[in-house]
Amino acid sequence: MKFTETPLAGAFVLDIEPHADARGFFARTACAEDFARHSLDGHFVQQSVSFNALKGTLRGLHFQAQPHEEDKLVRVTRGAIFDAIVDLRQGSPSFGKWFGVELSASNHRQLYIPKGFAHGFQTLEDSSEVLYAMTVPYAPGFGRGIRWDDPAIGVDWPLEVDSTDRRRISSADTTHPNLVASS
Repeated sequence: MKFTETPLAGAFVLDIEPHADARGFFARTACAEDFARHSLDGHFVQQSVSFNALKGTLRGLHFQAQPHEEDKLVRVTRGAIFDAIVDLRQGSPSFGKWFGVELSASNHRQLYIPKGFAHGFQTLEDSSEVLYAMTVPYAPGFGRGIRWDDPAIGVDWPLEVDSTDRRRISSADTTHPNLVASS
C-alpha cells in the first residue's frame, strides 16, 4: 500500500498496489506492519458499514469523545463519496482545518483518520456503501458531532445540501454545535 500524508498531520490517503492478471487483481487493504512503519495504529477491533440509498446523502461530522477516541480506516465498497475530516486536536497547527478526498469503489482509495478528528461524508452516487474499521469499539454516550456547515471550518461539499431533506441528512446532523461552541 502507498501511504500519502494529507496536509493534516497524521491523516493519510492509502492507495492499494494491485497485483493484476487476467482474472482481475489482488491487493492488501490493511496490514498492521505497514501501519506500524508509519507510526499508525493498525489494530482494528470493530468494522461497520454504512449503506446510503441516495446521491447527496450527508453524514457527519462525527467523532467519539475521550476516553473513547478512535482511529478509523474508511473505504468505499460500492459507489463513491466525498470524505471530509476536520482536525479537532487542541494546539495542533491545523486545528479547525479540513481535508477532503473522493473515495470510490473504482479508485480503491482509503482514508486513515487518527484520533482527534471529526469525520463526515457526502455520497456522490446512489447506493453508496462505506466500510469503516475502528481501533476502539463504538461507545454509546461518547458520540459527538460538529456542524457539517460550520462557517469557521468551511468544508466545500461538492453537492448542494438541503438540511430539511431527512432522506439525505439526519436531524441530529443539523443540530450539532459549531466547532468553537463544542471546544
